[in-house]
Amino acid sequence: SKYGLEDDTVDFIGHALALHRDDNYLDEPAIDTVKRMKLYAESLARFQGGSPYIYPLYGLGELPQAFARLSAVYGGTYMLNKPECKVEFDESGKAFGVTSEGETAKCKKVVCDPSYLPDKVKKVGRVARAICIMKHPIPDTKDSHSVQIILPKKQLKRKSDMYVFCCSYAHNVAPKGKFVAFVSTEAETDKPEIELKPGIDLLGPVEETFFDMYDRFEPVNAAEEDNCFLTTSYDATTHFETTVKDVLALYSKITGKELDLSVDLNAASAGENDAA
Repeated sequence: SKYGLEDDTVDFIGHALALHRDDNYLDEPAIDTVKRMKLYAESLARFQGGSPYIYPLYGLGELPQAFARLSAVYGGTYMLNKPECKVEFDESGKAFGVTSEGETAKCKKVVCDPSYLPDKVKKVGRVARAICIMKHPIPDTKDSHSVQIILPKKQLKRKSDMYVFCCSYAHNVAPKGKFVAFVSTEAETDKPEIELKPGIDLLGPVEETFFDMYDRFEPVNAAEEDNCFLTTSYDATTHFETTVKDVLALYSKITGKELDLSVDLNAASAGENDAA
């Protein structure tokens, strides 16, 4: 208001640049929003391509694959495609292993998502999602092969933002000429087809659409008492900031240390100049 910004501009900065998911930031100290905008600007300058986001070729499945390889280097063992994993607890209620197909892998701590320990989580919401297959990029995005669109809740007259993400055959996640778009939001009704219409309407002609709704859970257990470290469920966001924060918080809980993934771009560029 001090600089006379219009409501739409405020919405854009708060929700699309700073990635706030509600409007509480308008009543909070500005420093957090300034830091988020700074991160966006520095991320924009980090790679050639005009985007603050990066996305792995062959899709998000490459992330656990890279982790599996790194884990193996440090002595980790992977047991893939194990059905019906059951967490084992001793008499004091502490987890000591995971059993599948008659074998128990012993451990000191269990890290898992809510589906493995449903009695240690609470439902906190639902996500409505559409997966759309197309033959073309999203209109009015300069024919971009990947794009993220954030529709602020105020402009939709909703309680939460809506997210649109598109990737394509350029990322090796679809056959030649095909594009895949995801539209998601925090569900407010049981009708995803109607709720997600504002996002789907932006996509142009769609060959096929798959609708999905799923519950969101958060852990309610005390990890120091049962050795179980649970993630929260994925929310509706398509930029994964909340997921990264959840992982960082888990890391701190498990190890007692803070993991600082921030990059000082000034120091980084100085180092590159020295190397050159």
